[in-house]
Amino acid sequence: MRRSTVRLGVHITKFDEPAGEIRDELAAAAQAAEAAGVGWISVMDHFFQMEHNGGAEAGMLEAYSTLSFLAAHTSTVRLSALVTGVTYRYPGLLAKSVTNLDVLSGGRATLGIGAAWYEREHVGLGVPYPPVAERFERLEEALQICLQMWDPNNNGPYDGKHYKLAETLCVPAPVSSPRPQIMIGGGGERKTLRMVAQYGDACNLFLTLGPDEIRRKLDVLREHCDAVGRDYSTIQKTIAGAGAMLAETGPDGFAEQMGQYAKLGVDLVILMPPAGRASQWIAQNAGAVAERIAEL
Repeated sequence: MRRSTVRLGVHITKFDEPAGEIRDELAAAAQAAEAAGVGWISVMDHFFQMEHNGGAEAGMLEAYSTLSFLAAHTSTVRLSALVTGVTYRYPGLLAKSVTNLDVLSGGRATLGIGAAWYEREHVGLGVPYPPVAERFERLEEALQICLQMWDPNNNGPYDGKHYKLAETLCVPAPVSSPRPQIMIGGGGERKTLRMVAQYGDACNLFLTLGPDEIRRKLDVLREHCDAVGRDYSTIQKTIAGAGAMLAETGPDGFAEQMGQYAKLGVDLVILMPPAGRASQWIAQNAGAVAERIAEL
C-alpha cells in the first residue's frame, strides 16, 4: 500500500484570555505546536467571534497581524488564515498582506480564501455584504488578482467586473517560490471546487462530512481538474475539524480514523483545540497525534 506522510495542523479559534494575557498565550501555543511537530497553524479571519464560540461579545483578533505575531514565535510551521472572506479586503491589499506575512516568516505564508458568509460582522462593521453569486464572482477575481500581483512579469493593469487595478505592483516580492500557496476553503461543487482546480494549490473540507462524502467531493474536484487540464495530484487535500474527536478516541483511535482519509489522499489534518487554553491542549495532545498520523 502507498505510504504518504500526513501532517497535523492546529487551527486557533478562541481568544478568551484577558487582553493582557492573549499575547503570552498565543506565543506559548505557537511554540508548543512547533515543538510537537505540528506543520501548520491557522487562525480564523473574522472581526466578530462566531456564535458557537461565544458570539460577537467574545474575543476575536485580526488575522494577519496575529499571523505575523505567530511568525515571530515560530520558524518552521506554515501560517494561514482559515479562511479569509473575500469581502474583507480589496484583493490588491490582501495580496500585499499575504506577501508581507510571507516575507517576514521566511516563505511560510499560505493564502486561505473563501467567499465569506458571516453576515452579522459585515452589517455590524459596515462592510458591504453582496449576494452570494456576487461574492463568488469577487472570489474568482480576487484569485486572479493575487496571482497577477505575484507574477513578476505582469505589473498590471487588471480590469474585472468588480475590481479594477491600474498597477498590480507587489514589492517586495514573496519569498516563496514561485509564490505563496493558495488554499480555497469550502466544498461547493459547482463553483468552489472548480476554482480549486483552476487557481488553487489546496482544498479544505470539513472533517465532519465523513470519509464517504469527502471521497465524493474529491471525485468532483478530480472532474473539475480534468475539465481544466489540471493534474489532480498536484492539489493538496486538507480537512479541518474539532479536537473533540480526539478527546473521544485518544491518539491511537484518532490515527486509526484518519487512516480512512489518508487513503483518499488527505495529507493535512487541521484540529481545532476545544475550550480552554490552546497552549495547554496542544502541549498535551499534539505530539502524540502528529507522531501517529505521520505514516498512515
